[in-house]
Amino acid sequence: MKKLLTLRQIEVIRAVMISGSIAGAARVLNVAQPGVSRTMKHLEASLEMKLFVREGGRYVPAPEARVVFAQLQEVHQKLQHLQLSVERLRQGSDVELAIGSVPSIANVMVPKAIAALKRRHPDIRVNIELLKIEEAIDYLMLGQGEAVCMSHKFEHPSVIFQPLAKGRLMCLVPKTHPLAKLPIVSAAQIAEHPLVGIDPNDPFGGILAKIFIDKKLDFDIVVRARFGTTVVALVRENLGVAVLDNFTMAELGSDSEDLALVPIDEDTQFQTYVAIRRDRELSNFAKNFIDLLAAEMRLCS
Repeated sequence: MKKLLTLRQIEVIRAVMISGSIAGAARVLNVAQPGVSRTMKHLEASLEMKLFVREGGRYVPAPEARVVFAQLQEVHQKLQHLQLSVERLRQGSDVELAIGSVPSIANVMVPKAIAALKRRHPDIRVNIELLKIEEAIDYLMLGQGEAVCMSHKFEHPSVIFQPLAKGRLMCLVPKTHPLAKLPIVSAAQIAEHPLVGIDPNDPFGGILAKIFIDKKLDFDIVVRARFGTTVVALVRENLGVAVLDNFTMAELGSDSEDLALVPIDEDTQFQTYVAIRRDRELSNFAKNFIDLLAAEMRLCS
């Protein structure tokens, strides 16, 4: 059976060749000198040939081994090029990650995950597409992106829904509003005021609407709006009470001068997902992004 040189043996041979001594090679490789000496003895015994001879106190390539050393130099250069290519890939050079997301997750959570991803892969480029729920399937099936962050799941034969994190709904009111003074509000208390931004056909709006209906509560939606930023602006104009998910409101907290977030007494918990194609393997960059996104979202849950 032919003896094949290992990458470690190639490194040792080259270190001896460059430094001209066993001790010098050990310093180059940052290892103990006896280890280099043993590797060289084992290697020459396995190859049944002398690789180095002593001349003037230095190790120089043996005449019969010079052809081998020339090829070792080529191998080492190719390894350096390979390492450079791997490092460029690790940094994300020449890579663009395409991700879709519904607005509730894209507003705050996705940027946080992208920032964490960029710290791992500084050179990666990212394309974030803001999507309506009904646009997610076309986005995936047409190959426009690797994954879509979703506020709920549905059945589709070509799509897998992986859980991200659980969320909950919060009541958003101006700080001057009577509800702002309460530690927690009930659906009945919310229904007593004009509502903005709540669409019963929307997954989050449907959660609260179902509570209203189950409790036989009358409610009045004076302005419907799809996107969280618009809903927040409507509340700032004192047009009514809003109910938004905790992911959209993650950066508001108690820092707002004019708005207050009040927990809701009823169970409004929901599960978020990432949708991916069943027939496609995710890139490592997409997997990293999803892991980072799930971690960010769990911090808000």
